[in-house]
Amino acid sequence: MSIYDVIPVSVNDYQKKAKQRLPKFLFDYIEGGANAEETLNRNTSDFKKFTLKQFVMRDVSKINTATTMLGHKVSMPLALAPIGMAGLFARRGEIQAARAANKVDIPFTLSTVGVCSIEEVKKSTNKPFWFQLYMLRDRGLVLEMLHRAQAVGCTTLVFTVDLALPGIRLRDFRNGMLDGGFKGEISKAAQIITRPYWLYDVGIKGKPHCLGNLKHKVTGPNNLHHYKTFIDTQFDPSATWDDIAWLRSHWQGNILIKGVVEADDAKRAVNVGADGIIISNHGGRQLDGTSSTIMKLSDIVNTVGHQTEVFLDGGIRNGVDVVKALALGAKGVLIGRPWVYAMAAQGENGVNTLLSQFQNEITATMGLMGINNIDEITADLVEC
Repeated sequence: MSIYDVIPVSVNDYQKKAKQRLPKFLFDYIEGGANAEETLNRNTSDFKKFTLKQFVMRDVSKINTATTMLGHKVSMPLALAPIGMAGLFARRGEIQAARAANKVDIPFTLSTVGVCSIEEVKKSTNKPFWFQLYMLRDRGLVLEMLHRAQAVGCTTLVFTVDLALPGIRLRDFRNGMLDGGFKGEISKAAQIITRPYWLYDVGIKGKPHCLGNLKHKVTGPNNLHHYKTFIDTQFDPSATWDDIAWLRSHWQGNILIKGVVEADDAKRAVNVGADGIIISNHGGRQLDGTSSTIMKLSDIVNTVGHQTEVFLDGGIRNGVDVVKALALGAKGVLIGRPWVYAMAAQGENGVNTLLSQFQNEITATMGLMGINNIDEITADLVEC
């Protein structure tokens, strides 16, 4: 039986299909983590350390997965995380993902380094979306991005703080993705030619392949190696919490600080005006050898949960994981790799189906635990 004959019913199913569709260097980019990938693996495996309590013979005829995140109603406590270069995994991928998120009333987060620009996503969607940004050396460019996001109606800024230096992602070296020379280009071309569907759908029909938000800043805007060089020089290792306070003074909407894994940093984020914390280790792509995000959740919730909304990013693979995170105190979760796998496998329809599966799994989990509403998911329903 071909992998294409398998009907995807889980993130793992979409992952397998994505591997068949994508050139190796792109699949490795989304699949891989830093160094030995210990943290990457912990992000998913540590969910198994937590068990849910099951109560029976309760009326669960009116289960409702709806809730609010940052004061906005959502159909379930889930958002699509920012993914760099998502438009290389499917044709104009950011737009496809944004449409799927809009369809089920959950937030989509556009990455600074997305293939589609802020304005292109806005033209293709009818609802506000979140925008993700880094603290770049060029503060003028940061302000420009803020103004552009405000102009299209973005109400929430997701500010990533764990990229003072890029992580060491060994897969990207092995497969030639980071090699901008002749040998690297030949390696990537050889991988692309084995994926004719991707070559037609994305390589040809999905142009331009520039990073839409930054194309005016990069020489040779159609060369991704030039973008990497530009971005690497823009990461600012001197940035501190004072810079977040400066950011707060220039952004009137919500600010979520993404990349916090320690309670002390969570307190600092709240003190400089964050409206929420996203516990994240960048999907295990930055510092290897650290804890999984789920293992940090309770400590951070106990420290700042009474002051701000706490979200969890990393390792979420199904609706059961979502419920576990909520029971441990998260206001909601973000998923990254799952929606990219689904989109690479089946485009917008794949993301639609994936999100329906998540909602169905959350519903079934709640019902089998004997609860009807999201706010009934409390700490006494999970054990470690």
